[in-house]
Amino acid sequence: MNEGTHRDHRLLPWPGEDGKPCYLSSDGDGLIDALADEMELMQLRLGAELLDYAGGLLSCQRVQEQELRFLVRRLGEALRDALRVAESRGARLPAPPHRRERANGTDSAASSDGEGGER
Repeated sequence: MNEGTHRDHRLLPWPGEDGKPCYLSSDGDGLIDALADEMELMQLRLGAELLDYAGGLLSCQRVQEQELRFLVRRLGEALRDALRVAESRGARLPAPPHRRERANGTDSAASSDGEGGER
């Protein structure tokens, strides 16, 4: 997907068919957008709850291997969800000024120091 398309489409917090990313084209105020916002909030809350649970479980002297395996699987799922939320939200942010300048063919840092180098 190119830069312009990222800003026009929202990465949804659930996978599409065959586990592939699922995108929504909208103005950001629709029913699916509201559902996606709620799902992201639930995913992030669950991740925070898992971290709290992990702290308690790891402070126990006797933890079964199957408990740790279960926890690691859930933490992996929560991390995957959190990364998807971060990618989705990051893609919807406006481009920073230095990226907009480069896209327009101007680079204030390069033109201001006279050498074209980065600061």
